[in-house]
Amino acid sequence: MEVRPQHPRPSRRIVALVAAVAAFAGTAACGSPTDSAPVRQRSAASPSATAGEATAQPPEEELPAPDAKIPKNAAGLATALEETTARLNDAIDAWTDGGEAAPGEPPEDVELLALHQQRLYRHAARHPEVASRAFARLPKALAAQAKDNTEAIRELLALARPIKPDAVFKTRRPRPAAELLGYFKRAERRFGVEWEVLAAVMFAETKFGRVRSDSHAGAQGPMQFMPATWRAYGMGGDVQDPRDVVMGAANYLKASGAPRDYRRALHAYNPSQAYVNAIQLHARQIKRDPRAYYAYYAWQVFVLTTEGERRLTGP
Repeated sequence: MEVRPQHPRPSRRIVALVAAVAAFAGTAACGSPTDSAPVRQRSAASPSATAGEATAQPPEEELPAPDAKIPKNAAGLATALEETTARLNDAIDAWTDGGEAAPGEPPEDVELLALHQQRLYRHAARHPEVASRAFARLPKALAAQAKDNTEAIRELLALARPIKPDAVFKTRRPRPAAELLGYFKRAERRFGVEWEVLAAVMFAETKFGRVRSDSHAGAQGPMQFMPATWRAYGMGGDVQDPRDVVMGAANYLKASGAPRDYRRALHAYNPSQAYVNAIQLHARQIKRDPRAYYAYYAWQVFVLTTEGERRLTGP
């Protein structure tokens, strides 16, 4: 990983790539102190020691390694979620300078903390009893966030179908978060579809365009359109172009009932109640705190195979 600064409509496909990929990307542990995870430490220059000068410097805070151990009991999971989320929010604030348009790619601290948060939530989704006890220990606002994220992941996991371990997926770096945010907001202004919903759809479908492969059903592009649906609602655009597909998705959702009835519109987009629930839960998180958009942007792509899960992107 490169070192970066730290601060009668055509039918839509039924759960395609979302089932195998989006459920495991996302798609953001409790142990004793001996369960502490391997960490990655930020580099820091050693201060020179001269007479009369203080030589002691506070140690740099360590970052979780991509494969850091996940706490298995409720207390450890709660502690890890609270600490990781607080640090991730601070890192996002530094990256965005308190605004909405984050420049460039995510800094290393955002990338590593977001991945760790994602892995914690995926663990919670698979262990509901431990998760319930852990969330009871969290502050009210964080507990609500944790419940929504875990439920959304669980909804998509229920749709997942294991694939062969040697299945090939094409991936790429997503377009910058600020650029995509501009597309979402432009589409909202034109079609009246909330930008948070559009962001949640791209997040669930391809983790903001990280997945390049077509679905097994033939859905294409960052928003995973079936060819017939794209011809009807893509307005002559390129199904692989993020700007065009965001406009096409907003057009299709508007024609399907949004913003008056988002559940109906999302069900037309992908006819699964679990999918609809997951999109609305993730969109609600972004509405509560815009930093969630940047956290989700830094979540990575995982797939479920017959031999276990596999991460395809990230550090």
